[in-house]
Amino acid sequence: MTATGAPGATAATAAALWDDYVLRAGADAAALAEAAPAGLPVTSTAPTGRQVAGTVPGAGAYPSLLVIPTPSLSVAAGRQAGRELAHLPEDERPTAAFCANDLLALGVLQAMTQHGLRVPDDLAIVGYDDIEYAAAAAVPLSSVRQPREQLGRTATELLLEEVRERGAHLHRHVVFKPELIVRDSSAGAAR
Repeated sequence: MTATGAPGATAATAAALWDDYVLRAGADAAALAEAAPAGLPVTSTAPTGRQVAGTVPGAGAYPSLLVIPTPSLSVAAGRQAGRELAHLPEDERPTAAFCANDLLALGVLQAMTQHGLRVPDDLAIVGYDDIEYAAAAAVPLSSVRQPREQLGRTATELLLEEVRERGAHLHRHVVFKPELIVRDSSAGAAR
């Protein structure tokens, strides 16, 4: 185990879930909306463009991976990323999009609807975190779910261990396996 005390799901594991799903569904090009706020470290456990493109088996199978940096992890930033996708010529538009969180994915979904594009027929969308609103969207959003309860419980246990053991405490890196929750936004995936 490495010297980190934070539990979480690995970005590479989440990217592999998405990658495997969209490749099996026949997506031929992909987009990734990720947050890159100026001057702020990225703290999300969601995959980055580098992880999807470079460290995930099968990612090289896409003829192209379009990485769309966003200023934040918000619905508004997702709408902007979605507008960028919608304005691409149809033959250049990716057929699948993975977003660094569900708020970005909901914004991309809104933009697709506003521009008359069909989800998942024109663009399959998958978010990250599986927030409550994901399932309640006009087109229910597929999402990578982390085991929140288990994460919280483990984080508390690690913190209490550190307080009890003070200087003798050994940091552990605890990793959980995320789960892809498939809903209408990617069911049958794009084209």
